[in-house]
Amino acid sequence: MSSLNPKLNYYSPPDKKNWNQRVSKNVNQPLFWHEKIKLSHKKLIRDNSNYRKCVGILGYVCDEGVRRNSGRVGAVNGPKEIRKQLGKLAFHLKTKLIIDFGDVTCPNKEMEGCQKAFSEISKELIRKNCFTIGLGGGHDLSYGHFMGIKKAFSNKKIGIINFDAHFDLRKPSDKGNSGTPFYQILNKWEKSVKYLVLGIQKSANSRILYNTASKLGVSYIPVEDFNFQNEKKVLSIIESFIKTCDLLYVSVDLDGFTSSIAPGVSAPSPFGFSISFFKSIFEHIFKSKKVIAMDIVELNPKYDYDSSTAKLSAQIIDLACKINPA
Repeated sequence: MSSLNPKLNYYSPPDKKNWNQRVSKNVNQPLFWHEKIKLSHKKLIRDNSNYRKCVGILGYVCDEGVRRNSGRVGAVNGPKEIRKQLGKLAFHLKTKLIIDFGDVTCPNKEMEGCQKAFSEISKELIRKNCFTIGLGGGHDLSYGHFMGIKKAFSNKKIGIINFDAHFDLRKPSDKGNSGTPFYQILNKWEKSVKYLVLGIQKSANSRILYNTASKLGVSYIPVEDFNFQNEKKVLSIIESFIKTCDLLYVSVDLDGFTSSIAPGVSAPSPFGFSISFFKSIFEHIFKSKKVIAMDIVELNPKYDYDSSTAKLSAQIIDLACKINPA
């Protein structure tokens, strides 16, 4: 991973305009997310002990990895659209402090610098026991996010649970992209990381990627088996995986859902998993009390219909905050 270019600014502070929505009539009892969200500059993270046990939102304003992977670009606007839809939701988290820490950006297409910047900020948040939620952006976000997690917990075995149609295990030919993050992670931290993918689609992964998954010891459940009919088997696999890990990092690639539910993604597919089964498994994973960070990636507002994919993203974040015990 290259170091940050001192001539470039990879950070953009939070913008209140991203949260502007209707205001509750009773100002003493805010009803919506946009009224409860706090804004904080990254410079304050190290100095403010009040961030302990909070939920920290950090955007990854970058789809350079998608472009490098020959995908359809547009995910760069994902974080802004997720905030817009999240702000509209009714707020029922009585004791939770929710803070927007702004965005990491990708100037001059320097994705590696963007990943490094994301890792530095997420590291500080995670060290303060702040449950970190990354907003994508391409799935290359995961390399930066995981790097931050490992910097915070270098001696822990981290389990990655990825809801996704793709393995994202391509070996970088030159630079990384949205299809390489988990190969990069497993290649660098082989002995201290485990990887489980839920919803893998054969049509979206070549034979080479299946061979790579086998060589790297990757566990996965194909989309054909990721349903309520096989729930007992699915839960057994997930439980066995969780038991081998000290901590968990959850990544949700929106292209894992069927495209009728999530059309606004970088790589849509009609044969994805359902919202109801995803929700059931997602909640089960969080009940382990091991999840310390998560992200939602590949939202592409350019191809969304009636903001349905962005709304789904917002609902997933709201759900995570409700069920996360931190």
